[in-house]
Amino acid sequence: MVKKFNASAFQAQVRAAQRKAEQDFKREVSRAENKIKQAVAQEARRIDQQNQRAVADYNRKVASHNRAAEQHNKKVVADINRSLQARSTRPTVRYTVHERQLVDRVHEAVAGLDNREYDAFLSYARIDGAEVATELRENLAEFGVSVWFDEVAIIPGKSLALQMDQGLRRAKSGIALLTPAYLTGRFWTQRELGALLHKNTLIPVLHNVTFKDVAEYSGILPDLAGFTTENDSVRDIAVKIASAILPDEDVA
Repeated sequence: MVKKFNASAFQAQVRAAQRKAEQDFKREVSRAENKIKQAVAQEARRIDQQNQRAVADYNRKVASHNRAAEQHNKKVVADINRSLQARSTRPTVRYTVHERQLVDRVHEAVAGLDNREYDAFLSYARIDGAEVATELRENLAEFGVSVWFDEVAIIPGKSLALQMDQGLRRAKSGIALLTPAYLTGRFWTQRELGALLHKNTLIPVLHNVTFKDVAEYSGILPDLAGFTTENDSVRDIAVKIASAILPDEDVA
């Protein structure tokens, strides 16, 4: 027997199936929307954290730069204050006749020079002059004299000869610390002295050698005049040199 088709029941089933499909679709859409929202929120948090780290890193760099700049400025101010104080308290020294002539000649020559980066270029033989050269430079710095000194000025990895030539050109005057090793005519000291001899502002400083030794080494050093550690302390010699090569200072 053929069962009679019930159209009403069939339509009810279709409607129920449609409602279920719509509900399932809505649930899928809702789950997809939630996943998208979560992904967007997660990415936003990641970007926000990244930005916060970038800002924190930048602030740390700025703070570090500011601290370094502040320390540098304090050092510069302290150096200036020490220089001014040293100039105002520069001890009085006595000159020999030849020393006075040397100081006057150098003082007059330096006064007519254009501004240079350094007041003096210090030439010495490291093998036996390093200790005295360092002491001399430190004392000159206290009296406001800027000195080109290889231990401080030389930059590793660059041409040594070129840097020394630049130092010679950038200095108003030259100081030759004459020691036994220096008078042997070692390569670098001989090269430096050859350049310094062309300056009428060359200042010889003798250490453990005599003027007779210097005369035998080179009779063309200016008047064979200079300062010697045999007669003066390194500090007193620094005072005499400072008075000679600082044009704005009265010669002591």
